[in-house]
Amino acid sequence: MSEPRRALSWLRSSHCADHACVEVASGDDEVYIRDGKMRDGVVLRFTRAEWLAFRNGVQSGDFDTV
Repeated sequence: MSEPRRALSWLRSSHCADHACVEVASGDDEVYIRDGKMRDGVVLRFTRAEWLAFRNGVQSGDFDTV
């Protein structure tokens, strides 16, 4: 994982303070997620289809807990 980690351009929300947010990067057909506080730590990898399904679920309120 060290090679892709160097080549990726990591993005974080503009609402993030003190690097206390997750960071996202995308490759050819994969999306990578890491903890902004632990940049050398674990990187999660998802297919683009998995990431889009998660993102759509968040946007449609599938994970709201009220």
